[in-house]
Amino acid sequence: MSEALDPEVVELASRIFDLARRGDAEALAAYLDAGVSPDLTNDKGHTLVMLAAYHGHAEAVSVLLARGADADRANDRGQTPLAGAVFKGEDGVVKALLAGGADPSAGTPSALDTARMFGKTELLALFGDR
Repeated sequence: MSEALDPEVVELASRIFDLARRGDAEALAAYLDAGVSPDLTNDKGHTLVMLAAYHGHAEAVSVLLARGADADRANDRGQTPLAGAVFKGEDGVVKALLAGGADPSAGTPSALDTARMFGKTELLALFGDR
């Protein structure tokens, strides 16, 4: 038996996901410090880190990772934040994720595979794949 979701909780979660998309690092930090899970996930398996990374917000990514978010948590399609940042060409986000412990070989396709596919030799060198 499934329980109905509280509309207020759903609305709050939606606001927090929007903060990640907009890169509002300060507001995200406040919510996480108040007890929101750093690995909050939406209906597609996108975490706050995934959304911040995909939208190019390195500072928000760093704030989330510093508060315990999983840098390698894949969405429902097996994609990681690092692979998404490589795909989008977000080099600052790539560096923030690597500093936070992201694994370039995680996910499907991995960030390594994505960098190879798009000929991003500078990222391959950064990942240690020569």
